[in-house]
Amino acid sequence: MVIRVKVPDELAAQARMRGVPLEEYVEELLNQQVARRSAGMELPRTPEQVRTWLDSLAQFSDKIPPLPETISREWIYQDHD
Repeated sequence: MVIRVKVPDELAAQARMRGVPLEEYVEELLNQQVARRSAGMELPRTPEQVRTWLDSLAQFSDKIPPLPETISREWIYQDHD
């Protein structure tokens, strides 16, 4: 398949820095994207999605008891006999 695309200068510069032809570099990037999607890896999230995720993690953080000022071996194993 032949596809003609106007390549951003930055992409061409990255290929040059790696010492590979532009076509090879673009093919490598496309293969990586296909592999990520096939493996179930998600694309980078938007800042709003990241904020929502962080907020969900912190949802009940006010219910976590504070740590003691010094942590002793006894404190670490307090629930073990």
